[in-house]
Amino acid sequence: MRKIYLLLFTITSITICKAQLTVEKIMRDPKWMGTQPSNINWSWDSKQIFFSWNPDGNISDSTYTYNLTTKEISKVKYSDIALHNAMSNGVYNSTLTQMVYMYKGDLFLLDIKTNKTTRITQTEEFESSPKFIVNNEWIAYNKNQNLFAWNIKTGITEQLTNIAHNAETPTAPTFAAGGNRGGGGNFQGAGRQTTGNFGGGNNMLNGNQQDKFLQQQSLATSDVLKERKEKRDARAAFLKANKEVEILKTINIGDKQLQSLQVSPSGTIITYRLYTAPTNNKNTIVPDYVTESGYTTDIPGRTKVGNTLGIYEFYLYNKEKDTIIKVSADSLPGITDFPDYYKDYPKKFANKKAIPRSVSFGNVVWNEDGTIAVLDVRSQDNKDRWIVALDYNTGKLKTIDRQRDEAWIGGPGTSGFRASEGFITNNVFYYQSEATGYSHLYTYNFNNNTKTALTQGKYEIQEVALSKNKQHFYLLTNEEHPGKQNWYKIKTDGTNKEKITSMVGGYEVALSPDEKNIAYRYSYITKPWELFVQENTTNKKPTQITNKAESNEYKSYAWRDTKIFTITARDGQPVYARLYEPKAGTKNGAAVIFVHGAGYLQNVHYWFSSYFREQMFNNLLADKGYTVIEVDYRASSGYGRDWRTGIYRFMGGKDLDDEVDAANYLVKELGIDKDRIGMYGGSYGGFMTLMAMFTAPDVIKAGAALRPVTDWANYNHGYTANILNEPFNDSIAYARSSPINHAAGLKNHLLICHGMVDVNVNFQDAVRLNQRLIELGKDNWEIAIYPVEDHGFVEPSSWTDEYKRILKLFDTYLQKKKL
Repeated sequence: MRKIYLLLFTITSITICKAQLTVEKIMRDPKWMGTQPSNINWSWDSKQIFFSWNPDGNISDSTYTYNLTTKEISKVKYSDIALHNAMSNGVYNSTLTQMVYMYKGDLFLLDIKTNKTTRITQTEEFESSPKFIVNNEWIAYNKNQNLFAWNIKTGITEQLTNIAHNAETPTAPTFAAGGNRGGGGNFQGAGRQTTGNFGGGNNMLNGNQQDKFLQQQSLATSDVLKERKEKRDARAAFLKANKEVEILKTINIGDKQLQSLQVSPSGTIITYRLYTAPTNNKNTIVPDYVTESGYTTDIPGRTKVGNTLGIYEFYLYNKEKDTIIKVSADSLPGITDFPDYYKDYPKKFANKKAIPRSVSFGNVVWNEDGTIAVLDVRSQDNKDRWIVALDYNTGKLKTIDRQRDEAWIGGPGTSGFRASEGFITNNVFYYQSEATGYSHLYTYNFNNNTKTALTQGKYEIQEVALSKNKQHFYLLTNEEHPGKQNWYKIKTDGTNKEKITSMVGGYEVALSPDEKNIAYRYSYITKPWELFVQENTTNKKPTQITNKAESNEYKSYAWRDTKIFTITARDGQPVYARLYEPKAGTKNGAAVIFVHGAGYLQNVHYWFSSYFREQMFNNLLADKGYTVIEVDYRASSGYGRDWRTGIYRFMGGKDLDDEVDAANYLVKELGIDKDRIGMYGGSYGGFMTLMAMFTAPDVIKAGAALRPVTDWANYNHGYTANILNEPFNDSIAYARSSPINHAAGLKNHLLICHGMVDVNVNFQDAVRLNQRLIELGKDNWEIAIYPVEDHGFVEPSSWTDEYKRILKLFDTYLQKKKL
């Protein structure tokens, strides 16, 4: 019996030893943990699921497929991947009988019933963005920044636009045979091209006044030139009058960038966006010291907040009326509104004139029969979003919905060109809005001009998919709990909602083309992402496809199923938190607060964290007796508009208050020593650590700020201007939000870690703070630099060094000294 006991003891001891965590172990190449599937998508026929995977621990992932019939997983040949990707991104006609897709720069048409593929183009040029138009009889596509259309029945191709950059007076016309609908073939005739209307009305594109004068002068002084022009004009007029060919209008856009070139379902209305890039902006430079050449090289960087923004213009070209109209946003309601923060600068803005703000335009969304066009317009200060109906005969805009936020427009399904919106019927349009404080689904009925909320409540609609028959929506929401997701089916009138998924955690869902099944990545707090498939209806059991996300070594440790709860903040708001607790009898009375990055990100949830290294490190800290807490502070995602915008004009304000309130909770409720609390985090989490060390120095004893922003005036425009406006307009917001302005408040022990080739938060931020601390005479800080690392570290050696330093910091200054 004694020998058996000793044997069991030895086996148990080996297992315990094997399961112990060290920084060196958890910061290795993540492949030691296992392999998680990613990039889930379906074959066009809904018979196979494709995904990226690396079950053999190779250098990188490969593409695999799961066959729903045979239930087998197989590796996809590299040569087949491109074709699958092309077909999975195909576009269907309105009757779902045909699909067009782009493969290796050419277009192909698939007949769904017969599985027959017809090649549409075979050219050296790159054709893209195909779509069905004119009652599914034509396929429109983009080539060389012009629109073309191919007739499915006859095979004839027609050029729809003739857009030119910096065109001089044209020398040869381009003809599209057979009028607007084609017939015959492509033909280029002799003679001079006509010039097109541009910028609204019937003003001809003959260049500027100087060009017009020179042309008139040349014709007036040369009978030969005048005679040749008269002959060309006469020939062009004759051909057009006799309907032999249609002369395509030349649209000269100069040196502007062409964007979002689209054609209406009827094939008669062309819309496009022009962008004029600023020429006076200065970009940052990121020196790269460790190079193969041995020479220091410069990495081109980004601009900084407050840089000059580009100018967007929107045009529509009516082919039947042969007119081009510049669409103006100047009549939109509230277009001249001043932001509220102007009130803080009465002298600066006292005489500012109310003029229309600059805007950007999204893509046009057409109803099926091409009678209604909807456009998404945003003010460049991102405080307004207008969903408007575009009158394609006049270019006038009618506002369907105005969303105004004194902070900034955002939230799931509302942001940028990725907004969830479209037509359910020819007269009913759907979109998302945070009007109630949470992103929900709405419809607008063009028949009676009414808006209807399809969903409501204190939760977010995080993803939306409209069924192909347009009878249902499929939704991913967090309505049961901010940190739990589920997939639902709901009728397009907002009734009969059905919950389809049932496991507690997070989902990344891919709907099969026939909508009979869903494939999804699913994970839980302690379970990394695996691939599942399930019938797309209620009360169905999912089938797990992969099971390699956890290696035996990873499973040998008992990862904490962390407690998720709420802390009441000083203003009465519930702050969601996650707790890593030491095992009974090992608590050392010290605590660490981990602060997630990005600002607008959620980390207190029931799925596997994207901060998996930090999650393992927090388990290591708990093993050493530390109590570790992390909170979804103000600005985190998943909690609605007011939480998202809670940091407006003051980063390090309410968000830091939430962290300080978490520290107070640790002291009052868990018995933590108030003089032994540490903090660490990266990026925005690094910024927050600095603000805590500088502005709440009696709360945090030791802090590690990783790749932190130290001066928000150094960061990019898109992120920073939303929250703090522009530095030259709202200096108050920058003064109170930038850690470098508060560095004199440092009392306790600070570690700064930063990659030197960081093109996101430039290393310059750390260098400037370094100099500031030197000038302030501070000697309780240190900096670790990583010469080969960008914002997100790559090398295990860098991760290991960084976290060994963090652990040493906490062990040195938070552990209770032994007498």
